Amino acid sequence: MGRVTVWAAIIAAAGVGLAAGPASAACSVGRIAEMPVTMAGTRPLVQAKINGADATFLADSGAFYSMISTASALQYGLRLRPAPFGYEVRGIGGAADVQLTTVKVFTLLGTDLRNIEFLVGGSEAGSGAVGMIGDNILRFEDVEFDLAGGAIRIFKSENCANTNLAYWSAGKPVSMITIDPETPAARHIIGSAYVNGVRIRVLFDTGAARSFLSRAAAARAGIKTDAPDVAYMGRSSGIGRRTVDNWIAPVASFKIGDEEIRNTRLRIGDTELGDADMLLGADFFLSHRIYVAKHPSRLFFTYNGGSVFNLEKPPAEVAPPPQSAAAAGPPASDAPTDADGFSRRGQARAARGDLTGALADLDRACALAPGEPRYVYERAVLHGQKGEPQLAMVDLDATLKLQPNHVRALVARAGLNQARDEKAAALADLDAADHAAAKQSDERLRMAAEYERLGRLPAASAQFDLWIAAHPDDSRLPTALTGRCWAEALQGDTPDKAAADCGAAARSLQVTARAFEGRGLVRLRRGDLAGAVADFNAALQRQPKAAWALYGRGLAEQRQGLATPAAADLAAAVAIQADLPAVAARHGLAAAAPVPVMPPPAATVKP
Repeated sequence: MGRVTVWAAIIAAAGVGLAAGPASAACSVGRIAEMPVTMAGTRPLVQAKINGADATFLADSGAFYSMISTASALQYGLRLRPAPFGYEVRGIGGAADVQLTTVKVFTLLGTDLRNIEFLVGGSEAGSGAVGMIGDNILRFEDVEFDLAGGAIRIFKSENCANTNLAYWSAGKPVSMITIDPETPAARHIIGSAYVNGVRIRVLFDTGAARSFLSRAAAARAGIKTDAPDVAYMGRSSGIGRRTVDNWIAPVASFKIGDEEIRNTRLRIGDTELGDADMLLGADFFLSHRIYVAKHPSRLFFTYNGGSVFNLEKPPAEVAPPPQSAAAAGPPASDAPTDADGFSRRGQARAARGDLTGALADLDRACALAPGEPRYVYERAVLHGQKGEPQLAMVDLDATLKLQPNHVRALVARAGLNQARDEKAAALADLDAADHAAAKQSDERLRMAAEYERLGRLPAASAQFDLWIAAHPDDSRLPTALTGRCWAEALQGDTPDKAAADCGAAARSLQVTARAFEGRGLVRLRRGDLAGAVADFNAALQRQPKAAWALYGRGLAEQRQGLATPAAADLAAAVAIQADLPAVAARHGLAAAAPVPVMPPPAATVKP
């Protein structure tokens, strides 16, 4: 079913007309539909159903076609078939192979749509989303992105080539830019902007949690990632298996349309973006309201206030565009009137750092719909963000009273119980989540980590087994392999499997100190003392205060008869983690002699 047929079905079911708004005689604008959007951090989520079962999707204007992750497709019992030979999709994490599936009944905006095709593959979209809704659905006609207001709206406009379509502006400043015309082969929303006066091409991508500039475009704008005022921020991932290096750099000017942001900081990614130089992500969408017109290809936007590229910091200095003429279209009505509206506005406020306003909205949502567990869970998460664990626990308890099999609430409460040293309660919650979660659930990765923190290593390994089997192409696979490697290395009863996992993690582009620590422990158990020391050294090169690497190296040195360096390493490890000798002894890794208590020297990496 093509997107025209999809929207024809939705329009028919809703009985929507295309009445003109208060525009000039030549221009008419009509609203076709409104898609409620709930922000989970900086991820815009929409609700749907797959063959009658609830499903959450990421609204992704940067995806040319709608997609479901492999694990989610298996979870929903969808039948997969091969994509055309050589077909793949590309994201910031590189290319990903895909398959196809057809959902017999896909429910969107309360309308049952028959035989809807999705791509299948890539990483999970995160925040409980099973996939993404892309431009093949979002850009049926004109589309408005009002993420701060909790909605994506679809419009049809006619004869509006000379009209301001930011209908909500009421004379407020509006910017307009020309964007690339949409074609069957090019559906992305791409226009032009300027970084430090250098013209770049920007792709408007709600699926990107943060905006970022390609490293090549940054270099053209005179920004060097090795400059002293540039901070390395680790690695990020997307659809493909790879992760890419990230930096944050000061930028004198970012200008788009009539709006200029001065003395800001931009994220830079070491990746190529196809036809674009920069992704304008959900942070930009939250700080702007955007209308994308199809005929002609133009984009209108207004500034909502607050910071644009760093939602955790005070607002950047923004030079607004000049006052604009009155806009065409229906009148705006932004104030929420029901529980879902307050919830969506509250989540958007939280994403922009307004936690006080967000809490007020979620309080209102919970009061209006006291029997809805979703709103109570959202408020629990917000209390956690505000550093209020006791209030978060109250809301998690209430959520689970309303919905005892709420997997994410069970895992979250397990984490809080662990923090309060209530291990029996944490274990009970994890066991309940294990029973309630689908075999392919993405939550099993979090559950594995929580079981490991509890010291329940066989249970942690079992969760890693399930997650890894269902997520072979996920960008987080090295993280999962590292976690399973550690669980197995500490248990010591599956050395071959542990060695394979640790080796795969250590060879990945996402290699961490933890991966080398795990492999070092496996080699230590096998008596490969030189190999163990080499791995512990590699771990310490990445993290000089890695306690297990210091302790493991000390054990290897003891067994080599190197008493003095062994004593220094063991003491340094204990200074970082006092209970490490007892923990190591429980796993059969006791020191040959009592660990000396002494001020440890600075940790160094030994050859």
